Amino acid sequence: MKLQLIDIAIVISYLVMMVLIGWYYKNKARQNKESYLMGGKKLPWYMLGLSDASDMFDISGTMWMISLCFVYGMKSIWIPWLWPVFNQVFNMMFLSKWLRRSNANTGAEWLATRFGLTGTGVKASHNIVVAFAIISCLGFLAYGFIGLGKFIEVFVPWDLVSGYIPFDIPPQYVAHFYGIIFTLFAMFYSILGGMHSIVVGDFIKYMIMTIGCIAIAVIAYLHLQDKTLNVPKGWFDPFFGWKLDLDWSNILPSANKKIEDDGFGLFGIFFMMMLFKGFFASLAGPSPSYDMQKVLSTKSPKEASKMTGFVSLVLLPVRYSMIIGLTVLALLYFNEMGISTPQGTDFERILPAAINNFLPVGILGLVLTGLLGAFMGTFSGTLNAAQAYIVNDVYLKYVNPKASTKKIISMNYIVGVLVVIVGVVLGFFAKDVNSILQWIVGALYGGYIASNMLKWYWWRFNANGFFWGMASGIAAALIFPFIFDGILPLYVWPLLFVISLIGSIVGTYAAPATDVEILKAFYSNVKPWGFWKPVHDLVIKENPFFKPNKRFKLDMFNVSLGIIAQCCLTLVPMYLVMWMKLPLLIVLLILAVIIIILKRTWWNKLED
Repeated sequence: MKLQLIDIAIVISYLVMMVLIGWYYKNKARQNKESYLMGGKKLPWYMLGLSDASDMFDISGTMWMISLCFVYGMKSIWIPWLWPVFNQVFNMMFLSKWLRRSNANTGAEWLATRFGLTGTGVKASHNIVVAFAIISCLGFLAYGFIGLGKFIEVFVPWDLVSGYIPFDIPPQYVAHFYGIIFTLFAMFYSILGGMHSIVVGDFIKYMIMTIGCIAIAVIAYLHLQDKTLNVPKGWFDPFFGWKLDLDWSNILPSANKKIEDDGFGLFGIFFMMMLFKGFFASLAGPSPSYDMQKVLSTKSPKEASKMTGFVSLVLLPVRYSMIIGLTVLALLYFNEMGISTPQGTDFERILPAAINNFLPVGILGLVLTGLLGAFMGTFSGTLNAAQAYIVNDVYLKYVNPKASTKKIISMNYIVGVLVVIVGVVLGFFAKDVNSILQWIVGALYGGYIASNMLKWYWWRFNANGFFWGMASGIAAALIFPFIFDGILPLYVWPLLFVISLIGSIVGTYAAPATDVEILKAFYSNVKPWGFWKPVHDLVIKENPFFKPNKRFKLDMFNVSLGIIAQCCLTLVPMYLVMWMKLPLLIVLLILAVIIIILKRTWWNKLED
């Protein structure tokens, strides 16, 4: 163990600071429901953007991306399109402002602005979104705290701590114990201070993480001087053909085994499937989680767009400085890493192993604090989203619609504690329920896309279609693992999408259209483009001066530029650390040109 007193002091100081922040913002958060859950919709867009980026900088995702970078090299920048990462670009260009114009507090509350409060399928559509949000939040909380516990175990072996603990803990639950300790800190400041303390805590964590990531990049750059990386041909090239063509046979055969297990060998087909899925997933808009809550918490639609665009700008260069830095150190000193196991090489252990082996005193404490904060930020953001849905869309809708502000805040406290308890309990049974939770989360996201895409662009789509689209997609995704066992889920996704799309269309025509007054109000307020002509004609008839949204081509042009810029932001720190001067210069020039164009075609044209 390399942790020294100064490293431990940095970590403890951070934890104490988070508790003090929660206590400081306690009274501000208690003013009303909107202040607690949304920061009163008065927080600056750049602070919310930093907070959102901070929440996306999670430990498990970073471990995964470092393992990808080690094996796939520069081609690894495409694999996160599985999420897809470029959904932020779609949100930035048009979807965030559409969402914010609703002035809702949650995704379920937003449905009322699109489908109304009464009618066939309205209640069912509301309930399925709430279920989606709550179950996915619980799943992320359960696995998040276990992942943190296993990470901390690398740095704080149990035999150094056990003598100070007045009770015995079985070895298989040591990670759970560590996870619970840090979960309590995250729970305290997020439940007590609400969105205010979450955003400020995320800002502090981002600053710490940035210092740590830059330090890692500099250390890797210095270690790389006068040395060469022992990697296969094509590792430095981000471009690819139909096949991956990376052969580790003579260097590290276990890397070839990982490529085979991942199923990414036919990279051209894999890329097209990611692009196909990613396009429709991005058109669906933000999922009902902390990302959506940050968009809804902005001051205005214009600031919602700015906030979402700011996320990629502040997240990607910093995160990839760490990713490429630790990858370079792992490639240079692989035999000293100790990541080989009897079952083979565990590439996901590169992150903790490299940090433990190569970071000096002080920097180690900062990076550990940043990664610990990454967990706490993601945890608190997810917890806030769960509280919002349970209190706003269950308690206030079905249990006590006339609750006082004091009662609402108390319910937020109670719900927050209960959600954490359930998440922790699920984590204790993680090994037993892993496959079930994976099915549930996968099914929910699988059934989410078709319905949530159609709601923006097709006037005839109604609440009944929304419910049946999600329900059919979820049911299919639950069954598919049994039918298509061993097949990469991405390759089955088109069939899942078609089933969900059929459910959406059949469900839509099985019920009357949404009330015309609701449709006119939604269209006039949100101003979406798409298939809205009948509603558009009615609005124009009542208001001849209404200006419809004719920005489809411009939005798609901006999206294309934004995705290229996002790739450039990823490549810049990678080329910089490895000092690949010509590619770095080309990428910087492309990025500069895109920024100049988007200043004219996007920033200057932002409106509320």
